[in-house]
Amino acid sequence: MSPEMATGLASWGPILIMVLIFYFLLYRPQKNAQKKHKEMLDALKIGDRVVTIGGIYGTITGLEDKIIKLKVANNVEIELARSAINTNVASEEKVEQED
Repeated sequence: MSPEMATGLASWGPILIMVLIFYFLLYRPQKNAQKKHKEMLDALKIGDRVVTIGGIYGTITGLEDKIIKLKVANNVEIELARSAINTNVASEEKVEQED
């Protein structure tokens, strides 16, 4: 190995290590979280109790491709974007009971 090549590797080595660190600590976990959130949104069904990103609890009364009707009180229904759902409360309770 020539000295020029060793110098080139020495200068690119820290950059490659930084890229690997960013991949494993930031990018990969974020992609996994996005995948799990999308799976949760796709699995929603009428009757599920959910929490919105804004913290509103309600029960799903209607589903469309991009819109969800959410019952938040007696005779009170609101329409939300499907992406505004943060958590499916029923599935979280089921996971906690299994543990």
